[in-house]
Amino acid sequence: MSTLAVELALKSVLLPSWQTESRRVAVDWNPTGVLIDRVRNGERGDVLIAIDEPISNLVEAGILRAGSVRPIARASFGLGARSGAAVPDISTPERFRQALLSARSVAYSQTGASGIHFRHVLERLGITDAINAKATIIHAGFTADKVISGEADLAVQQISELMSIVGIHLVGPFPDPYQKHTDFSAAIFAEARNPEAAEAFVDHLSNSKAAAIYARSGLLPRLQVAS
Repeated sequence: MSTLAVELALKSVLLPSWQTESRRVAVDWNPTGVLIDRVRNGERGDVLIAIDEPISNLVEAGILRAGSVRPIARASFGLGARSGAAVPDISTPERFRQALLSARSVAYSQTGASGIHFRHVLERLGITDAINAKATIIHAGFTADKVISGEADLAVQQISELMSIVGIHLVGPFPDPYQKHTDFSAAIFAEARNPEAAEAFVDHLSNSKAAAIYARSGLLPRLQVAS
């Protein structure tokens, strides 16, 4: 079970380099909020990749194995637009605000960390009603898909998620003071059906070679690699 934030890194390199004829991984991709709700409702897997805070809560609850948590990456929030479209300047708070107001529609997630943070940003900018009147809000998945489909001009999500969609250009990160970083870790379920494979997979996600993959995928590696 994995957050969407690391999907590009895993699908592009880390999963293909792990899987063999005798070693396969089935991944359930969803926002952390959706994954945590499902885990609390009784769903289990072997490994969970999610935001640090709910990971810690699940360790305390005995759902994830204590001592199995490995920090892997940090994500930042950004805006994406269709490749070839005019790219707005969002380098300052005022230009960021104007870019959002000028867009025909802004796509953001209802349940993901990016959408939760974006709602707070809109409140601070004083444009909640103006943006939500024309917003394209999704329950799960990639907001950039709504830009590709023509339903929105701009997509709000973590930069690594925006980079996952072909045909999307990264406009840029949220400017300070509206930026926020989200830390992700991998952990093993206490009731993992394949504990040895789970341990090996988490090692694969948190070794020194994985750091470059995360960096190329719009993430900041935060691996704790034993020397």
